[in-house]
Amino acid sequence: MSTTIQLDEIRAAVRDYYGERAAASSSCCGPESGDGCGCSTSNPFHNAKLLAEIPEDIAGFTLGCGDAVSLAQLQPGEVAIDLGSGGGLECFIAAKQVGPTGRAIGVDMTPEMLGKAWSNAARLKVENVEFRKGYLEALPVEDGAADVIMSNCVINLSPDKPQVFREMFRVLKPGGRVAVSDIVANGELSDEIKRNMELWGGCYAGALDVHDYAAGLAAAGFVDVAVQPKRDAADGIAALAGKVFSAAITARKPA
Repeated sequence: MSTTIQLDEIRAAVRDYYGERAAASSSCCGPESGDGCGCSTSNPFHNAKLLAEIPEDIAGFTLGCGDAVSLAQLQPGEVAIDLGSGGGLECFIAAKQVGPTGRAIGVDMTPEMLGKAWSNAARLKVENVEFRKGYLEALPVEDGAADVIMSNCVINLSPDKPQVFREMFRVLKPGGRVAVSDIVANGELSDEIKRNMELWGGCYAGALDVHDYAAGLAAAGFVDVAVQPKRDAADGIAALAGKVFSAAITARKPA
């Protein structure tokens, strides 16, 4: 899956998939399964305290598979970048945590999502947040700009994950950290699944093997890489051969 045509085909399928969901305000990411993104009309991932003062329709529009903000352990004054920011929910939570001296920057390639995020930001009157159009493989962010990179169930959608990891390394400050919730696989998925464009949009076909994910981050230069299966997956990896599940992923750029 390395040719330009294939890369563009995957991107178009993913963009259409999420553009439709932004327009419909649907809260659904992929097949409903115990460890996948699942479909939900509420927010099953974030603690209620994080959603305080956020209107229900914004808080409930989640297409993720976990809580990357809590994993990031944000501090006042930090700059956080959210890869695949969607409707902006995790940027809004992050903006509150980093405070007026910090900043939250969302990156997304889908115009409908960006429009929704800016509209939500205006409703919430959040001033220390912005949203930029771009691909994860070519982030519209300067070198060494971020203290933290977050992402919630989006890196698996990229057709070129090694390049995403290199871009993450580039935009982080020395000592900066990664906090990602993503869908990974226990074993390589079949070619039939990888060629299914609908499953790419559904957080399934693009899932990397859990060991390849960790190795990819290390190859990009990250240290202290950890990919931790969430929920019941941690106790049942052997039974998940060839299946996808949600994981919490952390890493650090050397100081």
